[in-house]
Amino acid sequence: MGLLRATSPGDLAAAPLTYAEVGATRDAELPAGYTHGKRSVVVGTGQKAFERATAAVLDWRAQRSVGMRVRADGPASEPGTVVVLTAGLPRLGYDIPCRVVWAQTTGDERGFAYGTLPGHPESGEEAFLVRLTPTGEVVFTLRVFYRLASPLARLGGPVSRVVQRLASARYVAAIRRAAGGR
Repeated sequence: MGLLRATSPGDLAAAPLTYAEVGATRDAELPAGYTHGKRSVVVGTGQKAFERATAAVLDWRAQRSVGMRVRADGPASEPGTVVVLTAGLPRLGYDIPCRVVWAQTTGDERGFAYGTLPGHPESGEEAFLVRLTPTGEVVFTLRVFYRLASPLARLGGPVSRVVQRLASARYVAAIRRAAGGR
């Protein structure tokens, strides 16, 4: 795991999550003791836009939009799926391992959340949700709680937070493009 390694999702099948509050991105209040983030943006209107945005979320398009290489042992729609995101070049990148902890694939709100595994620079959970409102708006929501976990992340604390904000903006842009059929 980490820099200069190519971690396989299968190698992490039995790895424990690195935080106790598993599934808490579904709760009204995020757990204490973490940095919290929530961003909701209207990305389109209508059922077709909702379906396209949902398909993009469940196809890891948000993660790919920030230049991450995605290697998963299953779909985002299946709890238990391990995904290793790689920032940077395939052999010179930084592996960021996660496990899908919940998924919602039916109804007017769909998406999933993954939690951090050993080797992730943070400890916590992030949810990617698409909701079709009664008025037809398609709303993309990111919900996250995290702590900086690795020495590298703690060393670059403020930079790590800026990188996360920039990634969130690109996630939104990617799902907005998908909702619009682009």
